[in-house]
Amino acid sequence: MTTSTHLMRRKRFLPLMVTQFFNAFNDNLYRYAALFFVVYAIYNDESTEGMFSGFASFIFILPFVLFSALAGQLADTRDKAAIIRLVKLCEIGWVMLGAIGLYMAWMGIAVHEVAIPLLLFVTFLAATQSTFLGPIKYAILPQHLKEEEVLAGTGLVEAGTYIAILAGTILAGIIPVEWAIMGIIATALVGYISARFVPDAPPQSDYEMHFPLLEPFREKTSNRLKRWLGYPFVAIADQAVMSTRLIKETTQNREIWLAIIAITFFWSIGAVLFVLFLPLAKNQLFAAQDVASLFLVIFSLGIAIGSVCINALLKGQVSARYSSISVIVMGGFVLGFYLIAKAWPTSPTGDLLVWTEWIFEPLAIPLSLMLFGITTAGGMFVVPLYAFLTTRCAEDAASRTIAANNILNSLGMVIGSAVAMGLSAVGIPVVDQVLFVAVLTAVSAWLGWLLFRAEREAAASDPAKPAPAE
Repeated sequence: MTTSTHLMRRKRFLPLMVTQFFNAFNDNLYRYAALFFVVYAIYNDESTEGMFSGFASFIFILPFVLFSALAGQLADTRDKAAIIRLVKLCEIGWVMLGAIGLYMAWMGIAVHEVAIPLLLFVTFLAATQSTFLGPIKYAILPQHLKEEEVLAGTGLVEAGTYIAILAGTILAGIIPVEWAIMGIIATALVGYISARFVPDAPPQSDYEMHFPLLEPFREKTSNRLKRWLGYPFVAIADQAVMSTRLIKETTQNREIWLAIIAITFFWSIGAVLFVLFLPLAKNQLFAAQDVASLFLVIFSLGIAIGSVCINALLKGQVSARYSSISVIVMGGFVLGFYLIAKAWPTSPTGDLLVWTEWIFEPLAIPLSLMLFGITTAGGMFVVPLYAFLTTRCAEDAASRTIAANNILNSLGMVIGSAVAMGLSAVGIPVVDQVLFVAVLTAVSAWLGWLLFRAEREAAASDPAKPAPAE
């Protein structure tokens, strides 16, 4: 019996695996069901669609910027399983609101005044849930698994997350919106039930949560004065202080810091691509929403296959030696994608093609291969960098390191989404924005080279570390 098969039969792992799977599945089912419906059924203008897609991405990413510091501290100072159960209970509430928003949009009830704002608000709530679960899904594994099981457990969680993302994305693109409404509610209930069986995971360090800006309010002011002084705004500002402290901790280790910066820039590029997918598919490639869903599936598959390829090349060693070449290759595929999309023939009728028709277009296969190449090379670039976060930090700081990475990654994606919205706002065609992405990959290649140089310097100064191969 393999370690993976063994773990899937154990109560100390299976409930967590199931809970994480349905969490990722529901996030993507709701998010893309809402996004597809608004872009394809409500709006009919490329600029407006690009702006909405960018704003929806911005809203989804924002909670990771605002709350990752708090999430990381909670994960290190509270019972992780208790946090999982509470967050999954809250999920039932946001999916009810999301179901109402989808129903109103479907029935044409106050679409622009109420339904779309409600859908965006629920997107924010869904992302907030993922923010609090993010630092836990990996940090909890060493508490429940044996040392020799952690790698297999991490791989299973990662694979399950990708499968869930794929399933949610595919379903959102092919099922009617009324089925999506029922699906998100049912999935939330199953996820909460599975969360009830996750074993307790008490904190393992003496680290204490700090709220520097709130302490004077607690000690010196009355409740009424707190309200007058804007207590909620102070609480938000406190998150900024906590975030700054977490990020500052990561700068003490040059390898971790450079890895985080490289990952952040990569996902800012990814954010631009995500914003472009739907408007590009609809207006440039004349593809129905199931083709747009297929693009997102290719994106996830490419990242997963890239991670497998780079692990084989590195033979288990944590190293950035292939990072620069990987992202240079990625830039070449982005350029190829741009040239093919630019050459795409105009539809004489303007009708959108479903995937069974679209795939027989002369340029469909080359375009899909370019997208697959982009994401495979991207996976080869970014996956080893995540290993630096867990192998180069102190054992009791893993959650906070991941949280600091999430904060900066999210900030980078916010900036990427804002840039895409800005380019759409000034009238730059969506297809030409792809060329901008190709230029940005050169910066990622430089960051990957800096990390590899820092890795070699660290190995030279510490004989206990294996020297990376050239």
